[in-house]
Amino acid sequence: MAELMAILLFASICLALMAGYPVAFTLGGVSLLFAGIGVLTGTFDAGYLSALPNRLFGIMNNQTMLAVPLFVFMGVMLERSRVAEDLLESMSRLFGTLRGGLAISVCVVGALLAASTGIVGATVVTMGLLALPTMLRRGYDPAISTGTLAATGTLGQIIPPSIVLVLLGDVMSSAYQQAQLKMGIFSPKTVSVGDLFVGALLPGLLLVGLYILYIIGVAILQPKKLPALSKEELGDVEWGKLLKALVPPLILIGAVLGSILAGYATPTEAAALGAVGAMLLALTKNKLNFTQLRDVAYGTTEISAMVFMILIGASLFSLVFRGFGGEVLIEDVFAQLPGGVLGAFFLVMLVIFLLGFILDFIEITFVVVPIVGPVLLAMGLDPVWLGVMIALNLQTSFLTPPFGFALFYLRGVTPPSIPTSTIYKGVVPFILIQLLLLVIAYIFPGLITWLPTQVYGP
Repeated sequence: MAELMAILLFASICLALMAGYPVAFTLGGVSLLFAGIGVLTGTFDAGYLSALPNRLFGIMNNQTMLAVPLFVFMGVMLERSRVAEDLLESMSRLFGTLRGGLAISVCVVGALLAASTGIVGATVVTMGLLALPTMLRRGYDPAISTGTLAATGTLGQIIPPSIVLVLLGDVMSSAYQQAQLKMGIFSPKTVSVGDLFVGALLPGLLLVGLYILYIIGVAILQPKKLPALSKEELGDVEWGKLLKALVPPLILIGAVLGSILAGYATPTEAAALGAVGAMLLALTKNKLNFTQLRDVAYGTTEISAMVFMILIGASLFSLVFRGFGGEVLIEDVFAQLPGGVLGAFFLVMLVIFLLGFILDFIEITFVVVPIVGPVLLAMGLDPVWLGVMIALNLQTSFLTPPFGFALFYLRGVTPPSIPTSTIYKGVVPFILIQLLLLVIAYIFPGLITWLPTQVYGP
């Protein structure tokens, strides 16, 4: 009976979220409702709820989670300071005379924005507003144009410093400690957000490279879809303007990631450095005033409050789910799957991919990963490899029709003359590229685990 309640709890929350109810209050409210039913029917021990105050205090006292509002502040500040606009204009002049040069520029700028902002929705909308009209005006195929914009807009999911990796790092750290305690290891090793940042670096760069290779391939095989532009039309490359647009974001990215890689700063300290750096960058562009600062602060508070409210709701859900024996149920299911640990891994990846159609990455990170993470890690999977694979999977689901979130963001800024089917058609090659990267990372796990080993040691 208790295990049936655990299944009903999870299903009810998914249905309520699909119906459009607020995530944080759905998680907490439905969990409390089921806990009450469980107490009345004798299937739930109310003592589990006594752990909630300690959980909430742990969230408040969590130094790692301080990185979330700081990285959000950094991203929102850079978004408002027209970094993307300056970069795109300069890069399009640099690459525009090549076939597909504008699309390549979008990939490069998208990667730089991903490493600067880490906020998927903002990047997709910003790039869509800035680049799409130009690409269409210059004769680019609408499907390839929208596909490139949607795909590069989601790079913030995987290229550090990513909000996804910050949240996943905290959840994976807790899951890894639980897994080791179950295995009888009472001095458990830890996995940090920094480990995930370093582990995601090579796959993220490889993904950008694969995107660019695809664009070059289309430009060679179907040149009419990606026309080159004349130098007279583009104008001369203004190297001073290019360097002014390119160097400050690169310095900021280098300072944030470099301080983490070199071991001089934790991700939280690096996030504080990034927030200050973003303010200085906006100041040098004369884009920082009181109104700007107030708007950025409001935007940061709104996003951060949403994340932490969801985390509180997810903490209550995990307590109630565990109280109904849901964790034991999942362990039993995984143990009976054909293929052992690999069968369990593929099932989890499939479930996360499908849930990515209906749930945001925050809900999946806080609801699903704490349930399945300890079980998979207890089976012997590497925590950094598993965390980055989940992040790549979430990024793929962001692009997949018909419910991919990036597609909704892009649809909102796409002219009515371009049908939704064109956007769907455009993202299909990029989805295949991302699936290819998942296969490569599965066959060659060193793509993810090698760099953290070199930086932090085995």
